[in-house]
Amino acid sequence: MSSDTDISLSSFDEDQGSKLIQEAREAPFAPIGMAGFTAIVAYGLYRLKSKGNTKMSVHLIHMRVAAQGFLVGAMTLGVGDSLYQEFWGKPKP
Repeated sequence: MSSDTDISLSSFDEDQGSKLIQEAREAPFAPIGMAGFTAIVAYGLYRLKSKGNTKMSVHLIHMRVAAQGFLVGAMTLGVGDSLYQEFWGKPKP
């Protein structure tokens, strides 16, 4: 094989960890959103043991709304950060 083919194929040999790190550098709010979603779900499962006399469906709906709200907030902050960097963060030529 030629060296050009080896160079192009080496880019496909990246493992999932390095891809995740690269994506986190490009869009830092995506991992924050995933971590927050996971934390809210874990908290919801923990609270499931001591939910008192609340119905299971109501508890699950509240946890789903909280997790979705966190993700929407993280996405909104990410879009806002991207817009800021695109329009106001760059020096004008």
